[in-house]
Amino acid sequence: MSRWGLAAIAVLVAAAALFVAAEAQQGHQTERISGSAGDVLDDDPVGKLKVFIYDLPGKYNKKLLKKDPRCLNHMFAAEIFMHRFLLSSAVRTSNPEEADWFYTPVYPTCDLTPSGLPLPFKSPRMMRSAIELIATKWPYWNRSEGADHFFVTPHDFGACFHYQEEKAIGRGILPLLQRATLVQTFGQKNHVCLKDGSITIPPFAPPQKMQNHLIPGDTPRSIFVYFRGLFYDTGNDPEGGYYARGARASVWENFKNNPLFDISTDHPPTYYEDMQRSVFCLCPLGWAPWSPRLVEAVVFGCIPVIIADDIVLPFADAIPWEEIGVFVSEEDVPRLDSILTSIPTDVILRKQRLLANPSMKQAMLFPQPAQPRDAFHQILNGLARKLPHGENVFLKPGQRVLNWTAGPVGDLKPW
Repeated sequence: MSRWGLAAIAVLVAAAALFVAAEAQQGHQTERISGSAGDVLDDDPVGKLKVFIYDLPGKYNKKLLKKDPRCLNHMFAAEIFMHRFLLSSAVRTSNPEEADWFYTPVYPTCDLTPSGLPLPFKSPRMMRSAIELIATKWPYWNRSEGADHFFVTPHDFGACFHYQEEKAIGRGILPLLQRATLVQTFGQKNHVCLKDGSITIPPFAPPQKMQNHLIPGDTPRSIFVYFRGLFYDTGNDPEGGYYARGARASVWENFKNNPLFDISTDHPPTYYEDMQRSVFCLCPLGWAPWSPRLVEAVVFGCIPVIIADDIVLPFADAIPWEEIGVFVSEEDVPRLDSILTSIPTDVILRKQRLLANPSMKQAMLFPQPAQPRDAFHQILNGLARKLPHGENVFLKPGQRVLNWTAGPVGDLKPW
């Protein structure tokens, strides 16, 4: 059978799925997550932990934001909004002696290029400076060397502080953060930039902006597969193959002419509306395994197709990613069309019902003001589940674990 004959069959299969999906949407059906995962998603952390916030000089946070307000809108902005949330949260305590956790409000990604991309190269020195300050001014860091402290590090490869994986791996996690709990967007199994005990969170996507682009929930999903974004990054990867480990290039080369795939580098003003008209939204890795598309897909009820081998997804103990998404290995990208068209209609419908659950969407967002079950509360739930602290958290008198002179020479310079 010819290629286009196969395509025609695929279109019929997809159309049938779309018809049934549209029928289900007419009833606005939702489905609650069953079992313990659903209970965890609905947890209220208030009363389960207390957090002390270090009062740092503005040069570590507020002055950076004042210098460049664009930091409020980029995908790393969770570091700013988490700080604001905690300042007025019911879990905050002004008495450090009763605190379960200590939070150091540093904005390491709020250093932007003219085009709005964060420069992580000063971040290690900034973080090191902040830790030196709290270790000198308060006694709490030294008693645990940070094991009861958490830091928000939402850059591409977290506390490895580089946007290219090879260089991030070479750097490794900042040595002074080796005992702390890292709250970060980066997550990949068996990777030097993800330490045990880290809390993987969604990247920031502007909740109000998405809210302003909602369309009626019974709108038919007439697009089978949707993606907007880069397929190649010729500026940073001129030879190709390194960016997205070649997965995005493979999507374009195999499916640019496939009628089931609405894919392009263009970013139309109807981007959010188009996602709400789509059955599947591709969420491939870029420089890092994660991207805001994952948040957008969940919020808009578009089944996320996750193409990022060994990715660790946000709040994986609360969100059943296997049930709401589709995982495609990077080497299987050339078979993406047959993989998606072979998914039974009833499986598609169940994924859509789970995605329609408001709790699922809320867990992926950092709204202003905060709301129950949102990403802020999921982070606190993650911290609460680590309590009580084990015996290995607090050091014996005179005991030291961290090496304050470890790391690249440039990181040891004053900030």
